[in-house]
Amino acid sequence: MTQAAVDALADPDDEGVDAPAGDANERRTVILDRTFHGQRLDKAVVSMAPEFSRNYLQTLIEQGHVHVEGRAVDKPSAKVHAGQQLVVEIVPTPESRAFRPEDIALNVVFEDEHLLVVNKAPGMVVHPAAGNWSGTLLNAVLHRHPAAATLPRAGIVHRLDKDTSGLMVVGKTLPAVTALVRSISAREVHREYIAIVNGTLYGEPFTVDAPLGRDPQSRIKMAVLSQGRPARTDVTPLTIYHPDEGAGLTAVRCKLHTGRTHQIRVHMASRGHPLVSDPLYGGRPALGLARQALHAARLGLTHPDTGEWLWFDAPPPPDLAGAWDTVMTGDDAAA
Repeated sequence: MTQAAVDALADPDDEGVDAPAGDANERRTVILDRTFHGQRLDKAVVSMAPEFSRNYLQTLIEQGHVHVEGRAVDKPSAKVHAGQQLVVEIVPTPESRAFRPEDIALNVVFEDEHLLVVNKAPGMVVHPAAGNWSGTLLNAVLHRHPAAATLPRAGIVHRLDKDTSGLMVVGKTLPAVTALVRSISAREVHREYIAIVNGTLYGEPFTVDAPLGRDPQSRIKMAVLSQGRPARTDVTPLTIYHPDEGAGLTAVRCKLHTGRTHQIRVHMASRGHPLVSDPLYGGRPALGLARQALHAARLGLTHPDTGEWLWFDAPPPPDLAGAWDTVMTGDDAAA
């Protein structure tokens, strides 16, 4: 893989820089000349800060950070005139401050100079995004390994949903990241999950081979779509549990051949067996779980430097461990 291919893991801006880095605000002042007489305010602001994206600068206007003759003007389409004083306050956004180290504890399963394998806690977001610009795995990795700032996405080569716990691998060098991306793309990384689903699943192991794409009815959901990206999950039913009240539950083990967004959650829901406590895909709550019953329990990969095959196992955190024991033993007391 070339450097350009690895860099494609990141999300480059289409137009300029989204926002300044750092915390300090910067003020820029200009007296408008005849060039801008009768022009839109946002056009004048773009001329004062051409290194930033138009969307970001329009947001500054709408949030009251642009003053004309000492008065805040919040309409990008407002007309300006020659001789007016224009002041723009360049304000860092949460997004621009997201790629920073934070001292966040990590459950480290393995680490050397090439790799970091962690057991991600439920509730931790992997990459900064809207509503979660801090407290992410990326922020924690940057604190633990400052050189990650030079790597695409800080070396994080795959994801888990916020409320899914379990094993993740992070590359600590560009060669390691490159090798891991290649291995994942070639489906050479073994990723195994445990889950509890609604309903009773009998019989032999089976495979769900169904393409996934963004749900046309909801941008926060994925769905099985004929035009979606290929997705394959092997499912092994383990034990069926019948609570005293309510429908049955089944413990399953899932092996990913692909790693699409929400893959196991959507594939199981498409078979009529959504994950327990996964309301986004119709999963009913059970066993006291406040998040989807899904944990990345086993990870296997080739070490990018030594070529040695490595296996990692991680038990589920307490909330899912109790629920899992209840289903596997059929004993409510286990919860």
